[in-house]
Amino acid sequence: MDVSSRTDDLAGLRRRMAAMSGRPDRHSVQTRDPAAGVLPIPEPLSEVLPHNGIPRGTVARFDGANSLLVAMIASVTRAGGQVGIVGMPRLSLLSAVEMGADLSRIATIPDPGIDPVEVAAVLLDGMDLVVLGRVGPGTADAVAPSRARVVMGRVRKLSSVLLVAGGAWPGAQLTIEARVLTYRHSPLLSGATDLDSARSGYGRIGGMRLQVTASGRGRQSQSTEVDLLVRGQGADRTVELVSTTRARPVLAVAN
Repeated sequence: MDVSSRTDDLAGLRRRMAAMSGRPDRHSVQTRDPAAGVLPIPEPLSEVLPHNGIPRGTVARFDGANSLLVAMIASVTRAGGQVGIVGMPRLSLLSAVEMGADLSRIATIPDPGIDPVEVAAVLLDGMDLVVLGRVGPGTADAVAPSRARVVMGRVRKLSSVLLVAGGAWPGAQLTIEARVLTYRHSPLLSGATDLDSARSGYGRIGGMRLQVTASGRGRQSQSTEVDLLVRGQGADRTVELVSTTRARPVLAVAN
């Protein structure tokens, strides 16, 4: 791709994002409501995250079960925010809808080309949350520290949040990890409530229990457990995230 073609593509992307967000093209930061200084997240996660959410201007890492990532995307769009998703073609938007997401507020770039970091940086202008997936060489898992600092400066300037999923990012201020503890059984044909007590080969998975751990610079790691519960079937199917425990400190072991 030559320089002129790349410039045209990025300019077109900026126009699409401006139209989606309902704002004209802009090159300066617009004033935001001070009360909107924290990105809304599912309530069960509030106790483990700083300021009960993700502060705007933050670069965060996410690792683990994508179900929690989808729940976070749904939470932002329900609150009226705009979300850009870069390089995650397998992320389930159907699951996002089942969690209450507003698809009109989600822009997806499943194949961002050779430089997904640049695409994510463009999306920051007009998006409240940009999710950058790990899609191969030259992306978030191999970004140089000097370039990471430039993008982080842009995140701060635009008061957005960049969430790097499944990859490394030098200097990330926050890390969120989601680990599946157990799966729940949908008791269609029996009274079983988990897979261990369910009859083998019958019923469906009706949710899961996750352990969520949040850690960051200058704060103690905290962990909580949440349940993803599936309710209803077919067009009436919904997925809800509920808390099961209070947040508790996680002991860090020095290497």
